[in-house]
Amino acid sequence: MIKQQSVSSRRILNFPAVHPCTAIAPVTLLRSLIALANEICGYRSKFFASNNRNARESIRQIGVLLVFLEEIQESESELQESVVPSFSGLHLAFQKVLYLLEDCTREGARLWMLMKSERVANQFQVLHRSIATALDILPLGLIEVPVDLRDHVELVMRQARKSRFDFDLDDKQIIGVLKSVLNALKIGVVPDRDLLKLVIDYLRIRRWSTCNKEVKFLESEMEFEILQEDKKTELETLRSLMGFICYCRCVLFDIVDGEASRQSEGKSSSEMLVGLNPDDLRCPISLEIMVDPLTISSGHTYDRFSIMKWFGAGNSTCPKTGEKLTNTEMVPNLALRRLIQVYCYENCIPFVESGHRNRHATRAVLAGSLAAENAMKMVTNFLVGMLESGTEKEKNKAVYETRLLSKTSIFNRSCLVEAGVVPPLLKLLLSTDSWMQENASASLLNLSKNSESKALIVNNGGLEFIVDVLKKGQGLEASQHAAGVLFYIASIEEYRKLIGENPEVIPALMKLIKGEANRGKKNALVAIFGLLAHPQNHSRVLASGIVPILVNLLESSDAEDIITDSLAVLATLAESSDGTTAILRNGALDSIMEILSSSTSKAGKEYCSALLLALCRNGGTNVVALLVKSPSLMGSLYSQISEGTPRASKKASTLIRILQEFVEIRSSGLKAPVLPQERFVNVW
Repeated sequence: MIKQQSVSSRRILNFPAVHPCTAIAPVTLLRSLIALANEICGYRSKFFASNNRNARESIRQIGVLLVFLEEIQESESELQESVVPSFSGLHLAFQKVLYLLEDCTREGARLWMLMKSERVANQFQVLHRSIATALDILPLGLIEVPVDLRDHVELVMRQARKSRFDFDLDDKQIIGVLKSVLNALKIGVVPDRDLLKLVIDYLRIRRWSTCNKEVKFLESEMEFEILQEDKKTELETLRSLMGFICYCRCVLFDIVDGEASRQSEGKSSSEMLVGLNPDDLRCPISLEIMVDPLTISSGHTYDRFSIMKWFGAGNSTCPKTGEKLTNTEMVPNLALRRLIQVYCYENCIPFVESGHRNRHATRAVLAGSLAAENAMKMVTNFLVGMLESGTEKEKNKAVYETRLLSKTSIFNRSCLVEAGVVPPLLKLLLSTDSWMQENASASLLNLSKNSESKALIVNNGGLEFIVDVLKKGQGLEASQHAAGVLFYIASIEEYRKLIGENPEVIPALMKLIKGEANRGKKNALVAIFGLLAHPQNHSRVLASGIVPILVNLLESSDAEDIITDSLAVLATLAESSDGTTAILRNGALDSIMEILSSSTSKAGKEYCSALLLALCRNGGTNVVALLVKSPSLMGSLYSQISEGTPRASKKASTLIRILQEFVEIRSSGLKAPVLPQERFVNVW
């Protein structure tokens, strides 16, 4: 009867209330009304950061009605069908009041609800007019309740009609202060600290963790708004508020508390995944992990590309159930998307943005509002000052803030680099404080995606510091981040040569690959893959003994992405005859063919095709003769032609042609042809 919906999955100030069934019995409707009214009255003890008077007046009036409804239930008198229209109207209004109260007290939404307080006041007014209308048609004469209680209900009816749910004057005053701060930010004036505290104190944002929840909420709202295509009416306001609240988080709070304590950040992510079945994250159509999950009217969720292709082909049914759909509307499932992001991060799986979202990627290059742009520039200058000359406590907080901001957007990274954050971060890599070193290395990992920062890291002697952390960091996380930094720096030709020439780098990366942590394996594998783009690094990598370790990973790892990255490195090594020899000597063929036939990863299958093709070309007819004996190989290759990427399809086609020519020539009794780049290798 009561429409239940997770607060986190419902966009704020959107009320999906549902009318009760028209055929419902009055007594059932009464029970549901009492349950709703009790929920609403449960908000008496809650804190309302804005619209406090309006919220409490709503609770008071509905509390009076609750007593009336409970008296009807206790009297056990028979209810007439004539009460249903009134009860139904009350039911709808109560649902919406409940949603409104949820939003007024929603964690992390205080600043946004303050900005929307005039709209919220109007909604309280409209809802209580709806309650008055529903009570107007209630046949009180047919309901057996005490006279004094009936008088109370009539009083509520009059109050609901006449009560004014005005824009709270205190809210209005604080909004004025907030707007003055935003105006100051727009013209590049550093805001008055007392004005910042006035707003923050009014909202009872008294801890860093509470402030950070406001940041996370605004991030989620911006995601919703970006997905609105051409209806981004709130985006600039949201970005301005984001600039304001980030500035407050960095400047007003001295201690990082609660959820961001030293161990809790990783723990909270892991807790989200407890009991999770990874298959639930896969699109029922493509069977791959979803990137941009959309929920359709049947309640099932699909990846954007797959379901749009399904509807584009003229289908009007649910692909999973075959159910005829009433409409083809699609709703972004942001809660699932965040869960997928956490899962991918924890399991070292790259989360690639969909084409739909890539259209908005350029927006991340700019702040999106002048207030946000200037706020971020002020914040980054403040943080650099703390990193350079602050106390140990101030440096610890500043480096953590740098880590968070550098992860968020291209614009933030540009501001940090321009403010001169790289040199002090490099110095912090020498810290004996494991948390400080981890945050510094994580910040540099985020910043190394910026083109200018790569040169700044190298020119400031950063490679030596990074390699030192890679070898003997204060914690495993710091070493993992250092490997990631090397991967991004290695995207520059001269730097990958420089890194490869350092005799300590490849052994240190090998140590991570041999370790237990998948994230360490992942970062080390991609770093080595990047180094292999320089030809002189091939022999160095082979000499490290990497091939048997990678072959073992193919056979023993449960992490799909680790297998894919191992295949990528092996495919690159197989391009040389020495690499082919090492791979064949370690008996990798069976594992490669098994992965090609069973993997759900398109990238993994493509690397399998590339690897087998390179082994055929460099290993000669001995390799081809083994491949043609596999009964499942041809089917897997044909699947690549029809389902793989264009590049995978081309490789599979070439490999099929080589295998078919070999079979035809052998069956005719002719001498097997010499393959391009053929060099005969004994196959174990």
